[in-house]
Amino acid sequence: MNHVEPNAGGNLAAGSKSAAAIDRAKAQGRAALIGYLPAGYPTVEDSIAAGIALAENGADLIEIGIPYSDPVMDGHVIQAATTEALAKGFHVKQVFDVVRGITSKTDAAVLVMTYWNPVVRMGVDEFSRQLADAGGAGLITPDLIPDEASEWMAASDKYGLDRVFLVAPSSSPERMKRTVEASRGFVYAVSIMGVTGARASVSTAARDVVAAAHAAGADRVCVGLGVSNADQVREIAAYADGVIVGTALVVAIRDGGVDAVASLTKDLSTGLTREEA
Repeated sequence: MNHVEPNAGGNLAAGSKSAAAIDRAKAQGRAALIGYLPAGYPTVEDSIAAGIALAENGADLIEIGIPYSDPVMDGHVIQAATTEALAKGFHVKQVFDVVRGITSKTDAAVLVMTYWNPVVRMGVDEFSRQLADAGGAGLITPDLIPDEASEWMAASDKYGLDRVFLVAPSSSPERMKRTVEASRGFVYAVSIMGVTGARASVSTAARDVVAAAHAAGADRVCVGLGVSNADQVREIAAYADGVIVGTALVVAIRDGGVDAVASLTKDLSTGLTREEA
């Protein structure tokens, strides 16, 4: 079990695999690249191979999503992928096989992104124990707010896991402060109001959300939703600590398999280095 100090402001790196990965990228003069893939899509074995390909081609952190029957935050590409995974019999417990398969082969920090209900159904402590045992870094919880996360706060401290909460353009100053204080590893800044999906341009609101999170005390703020190419990565890397890509990678594995994931990741990583002002 990792030892993690009680957190304040999402700033402590001790024991945090996510913070360490982002800090390594920062030391290299660049933002971190975070890639998302759904567990079990198109198969459990393929999602492990794709996760390894992400890590070997430039991703610093990896999000593994748990397929869920009511994915209210996901766009049609990810919904279709997770629906297919569920139709093929994917079970929540298999997410630990995916995490273990990636962490056993790479040094990438691997987080699980999940709606909260699957965690509650397994039991927060048991889910956390199995995630830590698989080598996972922590959880990203899009539909859980810190005010309702006391059980998760205790379990994440017990098992040394990062807890990544989301902030958005709609977050009030009070909500921003509370979320930053509760987060460990990094704070996930949603760049737009809406569901996931590749877009032609990145919302200008993202920069304001990142600035507000930094002002509230967050040392590491990563931006997701709508990022799909190296130019968008470069735009966000200029002011954020990490760039999160999801839908474009799901399209890659859908249309071209693991090799396409590797190729896209390599291309996305070319946008990470911050240009001198």
